[in-house]
Order: sequence, then structure tokens, then C-alpha cells
Amino acid sequence: MDEAVTFSPIGFVRGGGRYPQEAPRQSVLARNRGVVELLPGRGFETALADLAGFDRIWLIFLFDRAGNWRPMVRPPDGAGRKIGLFATRSPHRPNPIGISAVELEKVEGLRLFIRNFDLLDGTPVLDIKPYIPAADAFPESAAGWRDAVPQTLVSLEFSPEATAAIAWIQKQGGPDLAEVAHVQLATRRPDPKRQRLREMDPARGEWEFAFRTWRLRFLRTDGEVLVSAVHSGYHAEELAEGAPDPYRDKALHRAFCERFLN
Repeated sequence: MDEAVTFSPIGFVRGGGRYPQEAPRQSVLARNRGVVELLPGRGFETALADLAGFDRIWLIFLFDRAGNWRPMVRPPDGAGRKIGLFATRSPHRPNPIGISAVELEKVEGLRLFIRNFDLLDGTPVLDIKPYIPAADAFPESAAGWRDAVPQTLVSLEFSPEATAAIAWIQKQGGPDLAEVAHVQLATRRPDPKRQRLREMDPARGEWEFAFRTWRLRFLRTDGEVLVSAVHSGYHAEELAEGAPDPYRDKALHRAFCERFLN
């Protein structure tokens, strides 16, 4: 059979990050809430009957923002070596289909309220199945190359200055930099080439992480990451009135600099 197979979404995820850098590596590492909104007029209200009794559900979804696949990939917890694609959870696959076990809080009409998920806002959902512990959980199973890789999860802390800046940015409609730090700095092994990391002070273990137009300064030890400061990624001349604004966020950066750098 070499004919194309076509699927249509039954709904979409609302909530979570908007950019790939905001997606948790696995749902077990997430700490968010959102909603799966199913499409009306297709009988899905009836199909959802009795699902509310399950603590977890499987979401089968489309990696709609994934790129081209390669047979060997370098996963964030792969100890620095390439792994065969089918032995990883990489989103870049021949058929960009993903599965994720997420917590189900409640069902209201065509809306499924979920918690701790690794999907992005707007992700198309193809199917829903109940998670059945007796059939789906095998905690003693061997995990191949992953069994030989040290745990990448570390403690994440924020300085009072960073906490205040992150809260202010989010309140003004900017990104949730705390969640970005959790995903990129606390749950994966550092990779300067892939993560836009820049070493600032090797003696202190100070680094800078770039997320879109924002910069996070942090100190990393073996078991802890301390985000010490937040900076704008724009230079002063780039924030001058009349300068090009392709991301439409320079007004926010000007206000941020005036509030936190003066």
C-alpha cells in the first residue's frame, strides 16, 4: 500500500506555549493547564460519554510545526551522541504523528480540560483514547539507551530580580519566561549550538540563554540552575523610535528597559 492516507483533526489544543522552545520534552515534565476543544457538529459529544472517569487520556496529534526528518537525531538527553530516529521521541518524523499521555481534569461539552501536557497551542488532535494503567504502564521495562543516560532534571530557582522581571513581562502580554526556563534549562542537557546558549563567565558557570528577543542570564551547577537576570535582546539603537520592528514587541522592550534598567 503506497497510497496517501488522509486524516482530519477532531479538535485543537488551546493553551500551552506557542513556539517549539516552549514545549516540554515529555508530559511528565510539564506543569501547565489547557483545553482540548473538539469540533462541533460531528457527534463528538456522544463519543465523549464515560471518558470523565479516567485520570489520564492518550492524545494522538499532529506535529504541525515539525520540520524534515532525519534517520539519526541528537535528542536533548542523548548524552551527546546521535540516536536512531525510531528509538527517540523526536517530533521530526516521516509521518509527523505524536502520542502523549496527559492528565484529564474534567469534560464539559466538547471541551476536555487537561493538565501537564507537552503539546503547543493550536496543535491538531487526531484521536483520543483512555489511559488504562493495567494495559499501558510497564514501569520495569528496559528503556534501551535511555537507561544509560544520567537524569537531566535539575532544580530551578530564580533571583528576586529575575522573578519580578518575568512576572512583569508576562503581565504585559509577553512570553512566560519562567516556563521557557523550566523547559530549556531545567529538563534537558545544555547544548550551546541548539539552544542559543552563550558562555558569559566560565569561572562562575554563568551562561546566557536566548529565547526570541529576550535573554536569560543563569548560573548552572551539577544539580541546580539559578536564573539571575532578564535582559532585552535588543541593542539601544535597535530600540530607537522608528527602527524596524518585525516582531512587534519593541514597545514592550522599551517599557521593560525603562522600568528595570533605569
